[in-house]
Amino acid sequence: MTPDRRSVLGLMAALPFAVPTVVRADAPASGRLVEHPGLASAHAAPRDVTVWLPPGYDAAPDARWPVLYMHDGQNLFDGARAAYGKEWGVDEHLTRLIAGGQVRAPIVVGVHNTPLRLREYVPADLLRALPDDMRGDIQSIYGGAPLSDGYVRFLVEELKPLIDGAYRTLAGPDDTAIMGSSMGGLISLYAMMKRPDVFGAAGCVSTHWPLKIEGLEAPAALNPWRERLVDAWTGVVRAGLPDPAAHRLYFDRGDETLDQFYAVFQSRIDDAVRAAGWGPDRFRSLVFPGAEHNEASWNQRLDVPLTFLLPPA
Repeated sequence: MTPDRRSVLGLMAALPFAVPTVVRADAPASGRLVEHPGLASAHAAPRDVTVWLPPGYDAAPDARWPVLYMHDGQNLFDGARAAYGKEWGVDEHLTRLIAGGQVRAPIVVGVHNTPLRLREYVPADLLRALPDDMRGDIQSIYGGAPLSDGYVRFLVEELKPLIDGAYRTLAGPDDTAIMGSSMGGLISLYAMMKRPDVFGAAGCVSTHWPLKIEGLEAPAALNPWRERLVDAWTGVVRAGLPDPAAHRLYFDRGDETLDQFYAVFQSRIDDAVRAAGWGPDRFRSLVFPGAEHNEASWNQRLDVPLTFLLPPA
């Protein structure tokens, strides 16, 4: 055993949760799924984690692989487990893109959500930046103070060492991306802003900037709450963006259902990102006409963020 391997195993032994017995999940269309049920944490609620190993992983014992961490993990691979009966089809999309040479083949870590999802995914730095009345409003809706700082610590300090120890990963930020939709888009951006040394790319799909839906249809002149939130978001993002030379950032949205209310937020965020020096090779923000705020729409356009976050070497 090499010294590096010993150090990884020692770190895993010191983790504040027990590594569970790993059991095989139902076979996906290609590649292999491995379940890590009930991971406990010193920083976040316990949860299941599903890992997808790409085609060729088992046949290449000396190869190492980039890693894509994805939130709402129960929605990624299996429609029978997904909310609303729809899945992203991550394994099908990646299998096709890998075969066509359009992406680097990644290990995908599907981090399941919990009943505390809203509090775990809402960026704590944003709530700290809000006026007291707005902060109280959001915390009342979401059920309490934000838990996102603890969730990011779980990802970085507990889950990532487990994944890097159990699988043949490329562990540096150039090979580690994070991605999610809706509130999962918020926490993906936040994780890269808080730990740019760990996450080199973030994919934020249908990012739920408004935080609440009441009154979103009102015009700007009649919606000062929204305007104050846009200002707060812009300041938080501007202050937290990492070095564009070493990171990649992807946003998108539709224009139907809940996504129709995102334009004013996204345009201001896009302006702040571009003003910070992010060019088109490192930053992309797209609109998909007719797309709704649901897994079916995210499945339909999943090729686009995947090819941007995982470009061929």
